[in-house]
Amino acid sequence: MPTSLELQVKTLPNSPGVYQYFDKDDVIIYVGKAKNLKKRVSSYFTKKHENGKTRVLVRKIVRLEHVVVNTETDALLLENNLIKKYKPRYNVLLKDDKSYPWICIKNERFPRIFSTRRVIKDGSEYFGPYTNVRTVSALLDLIKELYPLRTCNYDLSQAKIDGGKYKVCLEYHLKNCKGPCEAYQNEESYTNNIKAIRKIIKGNFKESLNSLEQVMLNFAKEMKFEEAQKIKEKLESLKNYQAKSTIVNPSINNVDVFSIISDETHGYANFFKIMNGSIIQSYTTEIKKKLEETDKELLELFIVETRQRFNSLSKEIYVPFDVDLGENIKVTIPKLGDKKRIVELSLRNSKYYRQEQFKQIKIVDPDRHVRRIMAQMKKDLRLNEEPIHIECFDNSNIQGTNPVAACVVFKDGKPSKKEYRHFNIKTVEGPDDFASMEEVVFRRYKRLLQEDKPLPQLIVIDGGKGQLSSALKSLDILGLRGKIAIIGIAKRLEEIYYPGDNIPLYLDKKSETLKIIQYLRNEAHRFGITFHRNKRSKSAIQSELEMIPDVGKQTITNLLRKFKSAKRVKSATLDELIEVVGNARAQKIYKYFHSKE
Repeated sequence: MPTSLELQVKTLPNSPGVYQYFDKDDVIIYVGKAKNLKKRVSSYFTKKHENGKTRVLVRKIVRLEHVVVNTETDALLLENNLIKKYKPRYNVLLKDDKSYPWICIKNERFPRIFSTRRVIKDGSEYFGPYTNVRTVSALLDLIKELYPLRTCNYDLSQAKIDGGKYKVCLEYHLKNCKGPCEAYQNEESYTNNIKAIRKIIKGNFKESLNSLEQVMLNFAKEMKFEEAQKIKEKLESLKNYQAKSTIVNPSINNVDVFSIISDETHGYANFFKIMNGSIIQSYTTEIKKKLEETDKELLELFIVETRQRFNSLSKEIYVPFDVDLGENIKVTIPKLGDKKRIVELSLRNSKYYRQEQFKQIKIVDPDRHVRRIMAQMKKDLRLNEEPIHIECFDNSNIQGTNPVAACVVFKDGKPSKKEYRHFNIKTVEGPDDFASMEEVVFRRYKRLLQEDKPLPQLIVIDGGKGQLSSALKSLDILGLRGKIAIIGIAKRLEEIYYPGDNIPLYLDKKSETLKIIQYLRNEAHRFGITFHRNKRSKSAIQSELEMIPDVGKQTITNLLRKFKSAKRVKSATLDELIEVVGNARAQKIYKYFHSKE
């Protein structure tokens, strides 16, 4: 007989709505939205979930509730509100306890304009919120410079002004206010200034620019050049502010732009509000994943939450890929031109924010930094497990002499230099990279198996398909094929080759995974070249000393141990040589080097 939960799932409607999962303690553990409630909820109990957290969630579900709504938009909003209200354990929660600044035009006669973090419903106008206090300060400074306004909190009713209740203050004498308290400025003039300011805050500079330009020309015609110069300076200030905030095309008006990039554990999302071609709001945040949410799911959540938070009523949004937001919002995915450049700018902000977070995490929480890199490498390289232990092999046989190989070891994405190993090629005659690779891989892992030491999760071969195939032969002989992931990296175009696959993988040139593999490869090359160079030098030194008649290997070893080089042996005195190798051999060595003299 089916359980009550199974019956609930089977009787769900095929309508859009929101579902809630409860655990044995009757606590909401997950809230989700769906175009089709029955289809979406059923998938939790019929599909095999790869993600461990999703499997745990399903095991904990004891009962469910659902709410049917009319549209997908209603489902999005209800889901967002329920998540904020109940904070379920398995839901992504966009945490933000900041109180952002607003620009307020106070509901009063001769309105004041100021920044505030408290929104009071008293009929005043509020613009924002702004995520950057500097933006608010710059805007208010510009407004103060263009249009002198009062800063006092007096009740400037007509009766009190006519009764002479107030006197002008220092702000009037500093020309920061035109003195409406003593009727030096009338209400109509003040209101016109407020209208112009309102348009500037919304990003519409055109009327203010035209108006100021006309005032400047009038002063110039009347030969009032000092006043004209002051207006010109104000014009330049306004144009300078406009230049900093204009994107490309002033015709793009009242549009929200959203973008997201993500890794295994987090998403990084950006929001722009654009009015008259200017960015008037910008916000970027980090979103922690809970159940391997897709970029599409995270971006939809971010859009709904952000539009609510910033009180956006825009009818159109620009995004890098399609999202489901219902019929009330026009979703545009720009393909070219100014619109596409705006989305690219948003994506660039997401990437920069991600890089900054990585730098901070690396300092504050190195363990999380390592976990994130390992998870990203596992995904990028299509591995079954995280490559915590990586080994990379490189051959060195410059000009076909003294063939050697190097193995470098990385743990947690960093070099473990004490575990680096050099190999002299023993079984291969001449410069044969493939056979040399086969030999060193076999020797390395035969020894690790014999000594019962841990094997790496990933082997990187410096070379293309040929070297990779050679290394695979050794793994086959040792019975390690399939137990250790192995890839080859070709030098020219940084192609990543996999066993049995002729088509290489190309990683993003800026990806951390490629940077670590390049670091591995370069480190193996450096380590191998150093060993090769030392061996060739030693070989050259020994060959010169071996030319001396009746001088054997042990004598040469004793000489080099003392004098370090053939040059120093040559310049040593007879007494110094006698002290190391005895009188008879010392006479022969000294005579060999000094007979020509």
